[in-house]
Amino acid sequence: MGTRRRAREMALQILYGLDINPGDPETACGDLDGWSDLEADSRDFVSDLVQGAWDRRSEIDQVIADASIKWDVGRMAVVDRNLLRLATYEMMAHRDTPARVVLNEAIEMAKNYGGEESGNFINGVLDRIKYDLEREQNESSS
Repeated sequence: MGTRRRAREMALQILYGLDINPGDPETACGDLDGWSDLEADSRDFVSDLVQGAWDRRSEIDQVIADASIKWDVGRMAVVDRNLLRLATYEMMAHRDTPARVVLNEAIEMAKNYGGEESGNFINGVLDRIKYDLEREQNESSS
């Protein structure tokens, strides 16, 4: 398993825990099993993903709600909701990572950690978010 994949999985675990039991993201990162085994750049990546997705969750949840017509973010499965938050944040804040890579990683994690239909659900919502973010970026650069 790649280093980035493992970092994203750890970020998902932390966001899941914070969603169920809100707290300090930095503390939650340090409390995760295997945290100290990560290399410094991977810890930085996990911390950024967690802190960014957690701090911007109201904004991100609105982006998700706009893209997932007929789905209330608060009623989504916890894994799905946090995968969407994680991937949306990464697409918003890490423009150097191709959106297709972010989508593929999120879909694979949904298949591994979500329900039977999670992969398709995550794919549909994130594809719309990707399209919306790209459109916004194109409009702002015009």
